Amino acid sequence: MRPVVKVVENIEEDGGETTKDKLLGGRILLFQPRKGYRAALDSVLLASAVPAADGDSVMDLGSGVGSASLCLAYRVKECHIEGIEVQEPLLSLGIQNISLNGFEKRIKFILGDVSEVEKLWKPRFDHVMINPPYLPASRAQTTSALDRSRIEVGIGLREWVYAAASLARDAGTLTFIHRADRVDELLSRVREVAGDISVFPIWPSFGKEAKRVIVRGRKGRRGPVKFCAGLVLHDGEGQYTISATQILYSGGALEF
Repeated sequence: MRPVVKVVENIEEDGGETTKDKLLGGRILLFQPRKGYRAALDSVLLASAVPAADGDSVMDLGSGVGSASLCLAYRVKECHIEGIEVQEPLLSLGIQNISLNGFEKRIKFILGDVSEVEKLWKPRFDHVMINPPYLPASRAQTTSALDRSRIEVGIGLREWVYAAASLARDAGTLTFIHRADRVDELLSRVREVAGDISVFPIWPSFGKEAKRVIVRGRKGRRGPVKFCAGLVLHDGEGQYTISATQILYSGGALEF
């Protein structure tokens, strides 16, 4: 029988501003804010789509509380991850989460803005993974601090793409997860800096429109765009499909 999968499951309530949760069926533990942006499906899917191998270097651009980095570090036992996060409360939780999961020697986060990354790192990473804010400021009702993870504040999607490209080595991968209704804009920007691009839709269930899409390319390459079959999350009974369970519960890789 397939396990009952909860992408994020609470395991501790202290009545304060944070909760302690688990990802990947308890393989990863996570402190995160009770209110505001919280780790969920997107972080796990993003980590599963990064084609990292042992010994590779990875940049998590906008690392939040570290959920994507932690999931990737669990799957690829000998990769090394660095991350940058502009919101200090999220960074603080991310650093706690590194220790909570025993990844102190493999993951490092710093405080900083995406606009600063060219000053901080050379283009040396094998992979860059990005879960950018998914709403442009023009479509948002508020730009409060709680919403900065969701809303483009100060920089837009183009700046996120170019920042990611500035960190990757030649032919390094850039992996984004975003709203499916912004795939045209994302794809046009990624094509300015990368090729050999794959577009991988995330379908809520059979016959439903995709809500999320993963776009992955290689910096400086010129190969054509490939449209993939994607991943169906739920079956006809509303349970996670076998393929989705392998990703969300077992921490497996998306192969495309």
